[in-house]
Amino acid sequence: MCDLGVCVMSFVTSLPRRTAWTGIALAVAGAMAFSGKAILAKLMYRHGVDAVTVVAWRMLMSLPLFALMAIWAGRGKPPLTRQDVIASAGLGFCGYYASSMLDFYGLMYISASLERLILYLGPTLVMGLSVVWFKRPVRRRQWAAAALSYTGAMAVFGHELGHQGPQVALGAALVFASAVTYAIYQLACGEVVKRLGSLRLTGLASSAACVWCLLHFVLVKPLGALVVPTPVLALSALNAVACTVVAVLLVMMAIERIGPTLNAQISMIGPISTIGLGVWVLDEPFTPWLLLGTALVLTGVTLATRWR
Repeated sequence: MCDLGVCVMSFVTSLPRRTAWTGIALAVAGAMAFSGKAILAKLMYRHGVDAVTVVAWRMLMSLPLFALMAIWAGRGKPPLTRQDVIASAGLGFCGYYASSMLDFYGLMYISASLERLILYLGPTLVMGLSVVWFKRPVRRRQWAAAALSYTGAMAVFGHELGHQGPQVALGAALVFASAVTYAIYQLACGEVVKRLGSLRLTGLASSAACVWCLLHFVLVKPLGALVVPTPVLALSALNAVACTVVAVLLVMMAIERIGPTLNAQISMIGPISTIGLGVWVLDEPFTPWLLLGTALVLTGVTLATRWR
């Protein structure tokens, strides 16, 4: 079994040099772009806005870009059927609306570092749900690897719970629910991806999610709540463009060049990046428990994914 560095080097030698290194660079950039979402959200919360407003501005600014993505990816392809529209709306509700809303609510109560570690458990959730959904067999060593990753997440969770109080339990539960809804989206989108393609489906589902999030805002908030401090607008624009739309495109282009397996391994830099930014930008504490938990989560998820 090779470690990440050896895997990267062996993959690089099997591809044209320029294609391989371009793909790796795109994967690293995409993982780091995604990791900035939690940091920006925590910064916006310092200005007195709540999760619904943060998500609303993120989606309001992302909607035109995702719509353009869907239109561009659909060039020269058959028009959407009623089934495609319903499927895209449903997947957008589960995979992006529910996941985003639960995630940003959870971030109001826990650190960005713990949030990223919980979300990184996603592959183990996909593995577990696939047993129930598709009756796929899972080896004992895969379960053991998954248990290792949950042990790491629980170590960090227990440390935060002891220092910050019971609100951490609520935040962790919300973020874990976010990870579950996104895992369901990943399993459910298989057939739709085959029909529409990954980029077109991402554009359609994300556009639908933007509409769902804006409807949520209208139902629970007055329109005047969209008036926010200027720093929140600037951070929302960065969140929508760099940490949402551009991040999706970077990962898509990376997968096209180096494949999903190597991209998934490189994405391990995401939690590390979030932790580093959390310590640097948000003054979150860097503790031995966080170091231990991160190591266990990354090791467990990597082994569980590789053994699949």
